[in-house]
Amino acid sequence: MDTLEKASDYAHEAADKIADATSQAAEALGEKGEQFRKAEQKLIKHCCSYTRDHPVLSLSIAVAAGFILSRLLSER
Repeated sequence: MDTLEKASDYAHEAADKIADATSQAAEALGEKGEQFRKAEQKLIKHCCSYTRDHPVLSLSIAVAAGFILSRLLSER
C-alpha cells in the first residue's frame, strides 16, 4: 500500500507541475497577444496618418499593388 501512495503522490505532484507550467504559458501568451494588439493599433494609426498626409502616393501604391496581385492571380 505504501508504494501505491507514493505513486499517487508523485502523480499529483506531476499534475501540479504541469498545471503550473500551463498557467505560466497561458499568461505569457496573453502578454504577447496584448503586445501584438498594441503594435497593430500603432501600425494602423501610422498608416492612417500617412494616408492622410500623402493621399496621391497612397492611392498609387494601392493601384500598383492591385495590378500586381491581379497579374499574379490571373496566371494561375
